[in-house]
Amino acid sequence: MVQWSSYKKVHVALGLLLAAGCVYAADEACLAVMYPQSAGLFGSLGAASALVFANMGSAYGAAKSGVGVAYLGITAPEKIMRGIVPVVMAGILGIYGLIIAVIINNNIKTDMYTYSSYAGFMHLGAGIAAGLAALASGLSIGVVGDTAARAYGKQDQIFVAMVLMLIFSEALGLYGLIIALLMNNQANRYTDLCGTIA
Repeated sequence: MVQWSSYKKVHVALGLLLAAGCVYAADEACLAVMYPQSAGLFGSLGAASALVFANMGSAYGAAKSGVGVAYLGITAPEKIMRGIVPVVMAGILGIYGLIIAVIINNNIKTDMYTYSSYAGFMHLGAGIAAGLAALASGLSIGVVGDTAARAYGKQDQIFVAMVLMLIFSEALGLYGLIIALLMNNQANRYTDLCGTIA
């Protein structure tokens, strides 16, 4: 009878060890899936997307508007300082991309099991949202700025309409910036996806 109970104890102990091993293996599997090394790549792509696309929009808007301002300088040199507004507004778009890129970069963690694929995908989405919104805004500012600056050289009354069109074009980039900031906050919201502390 004593031997039988000792066998039971050994079996129970082995069962508990096996169960603990399964739980540990399940935790390791969860951590490997939820916190892969590739998550940092997606977060970095988000930062790069925000900066690259926003600067593309800023560059196009400034260059296209600059052509109109150059024409304005030929036809009405005294109006150049007021006509340069589109170039300044296009330059602000690059700052939007820089802000989002810096924020995303500061939230990418390099320790083991601290940066999840969820956070990486959210940061990628945030970067693309900010970057493409700024790109669209830059395209709009470039076309409006070029045409309106040329028209302003011949008609003073167009200035107020030009500024209003530029403000609404600039708002497109601002919408992307706001959504990117909200997505970044969501990415930082869930930190312990496997229910354990690594």
